[in-house]
Order: sequence, then C-alpha cells, then structure tokens
Amino acid sequence: MSITVGQTAPDFKLVNTEKQFVTLSEYKGKNVLLLFFPLAFTGTCTTELCGVRDDIARYSKANAEVLGISIDSPFALLRFKDEQKLPFQLLSDFNKEAIASYGNAYGEFVLGLKGIAKRSAFLIDKDGVVRYAEVLESAGDLPNFAAINAVLEGLN
Repeated sequence: MSITVGQTAPDFKLVNTEKQFVTLSEYKGKNVLLLFFPLAFTGTCTTELCGVRDDIARYSKANAEVLGISIDSPFALLRFKDEQKLPFQLLSDFNKEAIASYGNAYGEFVLGLKGIAKRSAFLIDKDGVVRYAEVLESAGDLPNFAAINAVLEGLN
C-alpha cells in the first residue's frame, strides 16, 4: 500500500541509536520529515542526510523533527550518525515493518537484497496527516528538498 498526500501517516515503533523505542505518534503537535534511506554508509544516503544536517536550522525553525529510517541495525546507525554528526534521530527498521506500512520497499535491491527501503520522503503535519510524499525508484536520486521545504513553509 502506497502512502498518499492527505491520509493519516501510519504509526510505527522503531528502535533508535540509543536503543530506545520511538513512535511516530509521540511527535503529534510537531511537523515530521520522515526520510527512508536504503543503507547507511553509502554515497547517496550520506549526501542526502548530510544535506539535511547542514540545513537543520530550517527544520528546527519550522517546528519539524527529522527522522531517518533504514534497515540497518541500531548499532550501525549509531556509528553512521556519529561519523556524520547527524543532529536528528536515526531509526532501525530491521524487521521492515515501517517499510511495509509505507509501501516503499524494493522487491530486489543490489546483491539480491530484498525489502530494502526505497529512498523516500514523507512530510507529516502536526495532526499526523501526510502533506508531502515522494518515493524514488532509483536509489541514486535525491528527494526534491525544494518542494519539501515549500510544503513545510506552508504548514506554519
């Protein structure tokens, strides 16, 4: 099932790099930018998340939390977060539950890996409604951050 603009964002319960559970519903009252990415330590994923890191003031000013989600373990994500100095949470969807509920999995990724998250961006408003949804077929492409930021500005 693909997530579309105007629907309520599916809740999830995932583990962060501090080994604590995080749910989407705990962010009610804030805007949330969910960024699903295929794998930590890869070129495009690093470029994407470091770009968000470098523009984090925009998201803070817009009362928006950024959450990065991949199938990597919380341990690998902690190292990635520390090495890249990412000031937002990275969540492990090791069991691929959020990926399934957002309908953004590759049937088959590189090296025959299955169920890896497609690079995708979902902007969720303070009421939990999806206001922007973009799922990319090519892992080498980046989300349209100009469009994301325009929608975000309109939410405040």
